[in-house]
Amino acid sequence: MPDNVTSLFRSAAAHSPSMAALARESDGTGPVDFCIPCNPYFPTPAMFEEMASRLREIITYYPSGADTITAELCQLLQLPPQCVAMGNGSTELITWIDHLLVRESLAVPVPTFGRWTDQPMETGKRVDMFPLQEANGFALDLGRYAEFIRARGTRVAVICNPNNPDGGFLPRQSVVQFMDAMADLDLVVIDESFLEFADAESEPSVVQEAMLRPNVIVLRSLGKNFGLHGIRFGYLVANPGLANKVRSMLPKWNLNSFAEYVVFMLKQHGAEYTQSLLQVRRDRLEMASQLSALPGLTVYPSQGNFLFVRLPLGAEGTVVRDRLLTEHRILVRECGNKIGSSSRFLRLVVRPETDVHRLVAGLEQVLYEPAAPELGYSSGTAAVDRLVGETNGAGARLAASSGSPVIAAALAAGAGMPLPAATPPPGVGMPAPAAQPSPAPQQAPPQQVPQQPVPQRLPAPTPAAPPAPMAPPPIPAPASPYPAPAAAAVAPAPMAAPVPAQAPVPAPAAALGPTPPGVPARGGLTAAQVRGMTAPGTPAAPAATPGLAPASASGWPNAQSWPNAAGAGAPAPMG
Repeated sequence: MPDNVTSLFRSAAAHSPSMAALARESDGTGPVDFCIPCNPYFPTPAMFEEMASRLREIITYYPSGADTITAELCQLLQLPPQCVAMGNGSTELITWIDHLLVRESLAVPVPTFGRWTDQPMETGKRVDMFPLQEANGFALDLGRYAEFIRARGTRVAVICNPNNPDGGFLPRQSVVQFMDAMADLDLVVIDESFLEFADAESEPSVVQEAMLRPNVIVLRSLGKNFGLHGIRFGYLVANPGLANKVRSMLPKWNLNSFAEYVVFMLKQHGAEYTQSLLQVRRDRLEMASQLSALPGLTVYPSQGNFLFVRLPLGAEGTVVRDRLLTEHRILVRECGNKIGSSSRFLRLVVRPETDVHRLVAGLEQVLYEPAAPELGYSSGTAAVDRLVGETNGAGARLAASSGSPVIAAALAAGAGMPLPAATPPPGVGMPAPAAQPSPAPQQAPPQQVPQQPVPQRLPAPTPAAPPAPMAPPPIPAPASPYPAPAAAAVAPAPMAAPVPAQAPVPAPAAALGPTPPGVPARGGLTAAQVRGMTAPGTPAAPAATPGLAPASASGWPNAQSWPNAAGAGAPAPMG
């Protein structure tokens, strides 16, 4: 793939160039796609053949009106049509939500999907960005987010669950409690565009609860989980008044004939859809495991169909992205143009095992083999780093030898992960460990280097056995429940009284200072947490947000609806 293809990223603003643009600038074929978060197993080849056989008819004639297509989707999902509005992709719905329902200000955690920050700014709204902390694995603390909203006086709140790009997941009960605590706001939006890929809970969606509340909208995607980004279709669920306010503004033919054809064929392919979701979840586990074996690479837990990774020290994301594309025909999402992220991070879409092997081989060469110096271009790393703080991260630093000669050579040479030239002053940068002196480099024979979890040039944490990854330390609960509004327009639901003060809670990882080079990050995640589960086959069960009453056991999707959290209907036995 020619080098000039990478120039397309310079004009892509907050997003990546389209696959069509990349194909036009190359030899007419696109690269292996680890960038666009799309289900690789659905539609099935037979479904594509069926659509291809009807191509002439599909693109020749007008589609039915949006009401007809929406009614069919609602019959499939067992939702009342008056509570649903379908759009030409979630971006169209975000645009109308901004124009119709965001009056002055909107709060959103960052990093997240770019349209939630860009769209309201383009129309002159104030966007209050709540930075997710790298030291906490980019987890969203709903209590602190609520305090931030009250302190800023924000009128609209957004939550993406799972979040893009990190895949962070919030349990349904906590989301419902947050919705009720924010009942006085103009609007609360829960973006569930990637929720079909989550398996931490059996019924993670809050659409049933949203329909009963006056100021809540749930946004759902069809293109991502159905593997059809190009068709551009999605939908929102809300109470009839809110849904109608958006639906009444949409054109009669805002949905195209491909969208209509797919929606009407879905009821015949529920089993295949179920299988596709199960396979993506399996692939996520395997892909996280393989990436975690790369020295210095940090993998964060995800419930989406993508993984958020931090590159080893010294690696520049734009250079890694461009070399993967030009030398290996692999497209990845470098996140330097996402507010709240930096070019040290990549978002990698979950793909089949064969493609993952190719990705890992490409990363081994790009990250660890010696290469001539390259001139990258700035992606605003310094500016966005101020949002996430100068830390070494507290995700899973799961560096281990994969047996690859490329990695072994890199470990011996220390390629790609240089140390600072000198020890910085106290409290600045990334100081070396103070507790134990490091053994002199010449004391370690070269043949022992591959046994180390980090390059030889990095000081060993202790002469004892390497520390095992630790579970993240608990984040201190807010001093009080969600802060009450000064003058609520709508009375929030009753909340439990604050719990009496107890023993001090350990300080978060960020308060302990940055992690020294060569030491596993404080609050490191277990392998099970990297996979997004506490144990194989056992969903995680996070505690409820402090100070809020438990939510009801109801939820949607459920066992009778299609598609539900595990797919369509009862999961078919796996071969």
